[in-house]
Amino acid sequence: MSIKMTSLPMLTNLFKKKLLSTADENRIIEAIKQAELNTSGEIRVHIEKKLDGNPTEYAQQIFEKLNMHKTKERNGILFYVALNSKQLAVWGDEGIHQKVTQQFWDDIFKICKTHFEKNLISNGLEAGIKLCGEQLKHYFPYQNDDKNELPNQISY
Repeated sequence: MSIKMTSLPMLTNLFKKKLLSTADENRIIEAIKQAELNTSGEIRVHIEKKLDGNPTEYAQQIFEKLNMHKTKERNGILFYVALNSKQLAVWGDEGIHQKVTQQFWDDIFKICKTHFEKNLISNGLEAGIKLCGEQLKHYFPYQNDDKNELPNQISY
């Protein structure tokens, strides 16, 4: 499994009552749909305000709670963001981890972090999701019998 963590910039303008605007949610969901068009891989996003604990351990728990480990090819990726705690973790299932190099994870993390540092959280997630889709199609190409195994909604 691969996990990355980073400190995020202050995010006070990102939300008032909701963590993301409806427009940002829709953009991220659309990015997931587009990324999954060319791959059997599954991508999810989980966002929280605050995390009291280890983000890598918690990302793994959320991954399992969302049943992402139950995909046919074990090819799910979770983007976990704790906004106020300024943490990002990218957790990949064992099917992906067996096929990709550390560079795969580093590239995803780097593209997200670049946007996050500018307080462009939704843009960072979109870019990371797009890169996942582009890379996953090489290892897990879309097949005619593929089905969307996991919902594309953002979990909170």
